[in-house]
Amino acid sequence: MQTVSVTCAAGEIQGRVKEDALLFAGIPYAQPPVGNLRFKAPQPLRPFSEPFPALKFGPAAPQIPSGGMTDSAPVRWDEDCLTLNISAPIGIQDEARNRAVLVWIHGGGYRTGQGAIPWYNGTRFARDQDIIVVSINYRLGALGFADLTHLGDEFKTSNVNGMLDQIAALQWVQRNISAFGGDPSKVTIAGESAGAFSVGALMGCPAAKGLFTRAIAQSGAAQHTLNPEAAQTIGKTFCAQLQQDNAVGLLAASVEDILSAQSATAAQFESGAGVISKLGTSVSTFYPVHNTELMPEDPLQAIRSGNAADVAVLIGSNSDETTLWGHGDVDDTKLQRIAAEFNVTNGVSTYRANRPDASAAQLLVALTSDHMFRIPGIRLAEAQTEHTPNVWMYLFDWKSRAFDGRLGATHALEIPFAFNNLDRAGVDIFIGPGPVPQHLADTMHDAWSAFIKNGTLHWPSYTLAQRATMVFDDSSATVDDPMSEERIIWKDVR
Repeated sequence: MQTVSVTCAAGEIQGRVKEDALLFAGIPYAQPPVGNLRFKAPQPLRPFSEPFPALKFGPAAPQIPSGGMTDSAPVRWDEDCLTLNISAPIGIQDEARNRAVLVWIHGGGYRTGQGAIPWYNGTRFARDQDIIVVSINYRLGALGFADLTHLGDEFKTSNVNGMLDQIAALQWVQRNISAFGGDPSKVTIAGESAGAFSVGALMGCPAAKGLFTRAIAQSGAAQHTLNPEAAQTIGKTFCAQLQQDNAVGLLAASVEDILSAQSATAAQFESGAGVISKLGTSVSTFYPVHNTELMPEDPLQAIRSGNAADVAVLIGSNSDETTLWGHGDVDDTKLQRIAAEFNVTNGVSTYRANRPDASAAQLLVALTSDHMFRIPGIRLAEAQTEHTPNVWMYLFDWKSRAFDGRLGATHALEIPFAFNNLDRAGVDIFIGPGPVPQHLADTMHDAWSAFIKNGTLHWPSYTLAQRATMVFDDSSATVDDPMSEERIIWKDVR
């Protein structure tokens, strides 16, 4: 194993050469959130007194795999999970330290995932594009987002600790990344699904100002936060399921019992496509909470008000996002019921007119994909265009060939294309049989790299007049205002 050492503000860190790039794995960026620090804001670490061997990935945050295609296998987890990983070009110590930096925030519904997933391997950004890539872990589920504020000031940040972890990681990057060849003034935050929700939330956080200059949101925007009333109801239910409603009991509970209570609480509130919560909100349980000290207002409103005024944005979604979950047996009655929950009952006829051969199930995929991902992305873009011309929109429309094509352009399918990781474990199953679509990976990877390095793209920026959208497919092209009739349906829906 060929190793390399870097000395930065955090101390001396040892990495290794892997795939003709440098990898520093499992670097702690805050104190372990264990013992009395459980449910507390992340606390700073002292510099390493001895060289830190960043030679293997740290454990994931505690989680229960959901059993889906992208989250089926058990993972190695531990409450001591606040670590990050860095991929960098070889030769960082001998060259100018002004490379652009990508900080990747993993998805998983704020309950699963980790920065070490092979699809997020940053080698090709580092080796081929001269970009520094940082992937992070942060607290998930109840440990990261349970609202325990009813128990007193000791738990005042319990409902946003996962977001505070992300901010702590970004602060670590600001202090240390120059030693790895990165420029702290050229940081792009990016993520997919809950990672993209995090990007939108960070854009709405005053405390995150100045920690990044660009943002990429893949299949997620600024809509996935809870209001305090819903969060407190969820938090009290979680305590009841755990049979602990005081600090001593919460700090003494086993992680396994916390995960069990988390699952029971989610099952009590979540139902249907969307997810439609029984609390009257389309946000799932254990999500970040707005109207808090960290997020004084709804992130989308904060973005409209200019909280992220100078941040360049690349945002988009996939055409068939919700095929990944499925909706069971779907007939017109079920389709109309869910449309009514979304307050777009009259819009079903428009979806049907634009897709005359579609089944009720296919129409529901289009409806729920818009509700969860495409329309929120458009709203974030609209909000940000009030403050910068540097906003770009995409739509991923390449159809998976897996399972006889039933997935279509499903949720998460674009990730290995953007990272140019079509050869990583599990990607072939997701893509399906046939020729490897490397040409599309090259196109997307080059676009992501250009945005990360320069904050610009080769297609027109997004404006309310034109709504230019790059549609990624076997032949990629810009389309103005795709599926405009469906977009208009949601105009006044909140």
